[in-house]
Amino acid sequence: MTFDLKEPTEEVPVVPPTKSKRRGFLEWLIVLIAAVVVSFLVRTYVVQEYSIPSGSMRPTLDIGNRILVNKLSVDFGTINVGDIVVFKAPPAVAKDCGDDIADLVKRVIGVPGDVLSTKGNTIYINGVKLQQKWSHFPALGADGAIHNFTVPAGQYFMMGDNHADSCDSRTWGTVPRSDIIGKAFVKIWPLSQWHWF
Repeated sequence: MTFDLKEPTEEVPVVPPTKSKRRGFLEWLIVLIAAVVVSFLVRTYVVQEYSIPSGSMRPTLDIGNRILVNKLSVDFGTINVGDIVVFKAPPAVAKDCGDDIADLVKRVIGVPGDVLSTKGNTIYINGVKLQQKWSHFPALGADGAIHNFTVPAGQYFMMGDNHADSCDSRTWGTVPRSDIIGKAFVKIWPLSQWHWF
């Protein structure tokens, strides 16, 4: 039996390579730029947050509530009666409602081709009573009547859930699909009122 005897060798500690401060800064800068770009793309094309500016959607949404809006649901989906949508305010809003807000939040009450009318505080679509299964204030108000109005092609009829206190399509007309930004799908603020639509 033979043994190889080797002289002990002195271990040299391995020192991990150090990154230069410049390289570390560039990496963080790239991460930051990527995060900003992704955030911009998501906000522009997918989901955006909106704050409710008025009481026209009470009791569903109150002043200061915050909602998230799905933009893809308009581009690739359908818009239905009952959907809560955000859209560009028609030019007549500033004149007829005294409001210079850029975007409005309302509920879709009529889609292209629908014939809308009211009797008392009841809304009819194509002669059938609208079953409003969402929270709303039913009184239409003194000037809230609708008389056999046909929603034009490519247009949508909007109303606030606070029917008597909403300046909406009854005043300034319908909204073209191209002006609809997206559908609200969740109320996120206040947290105690978190709610999916």
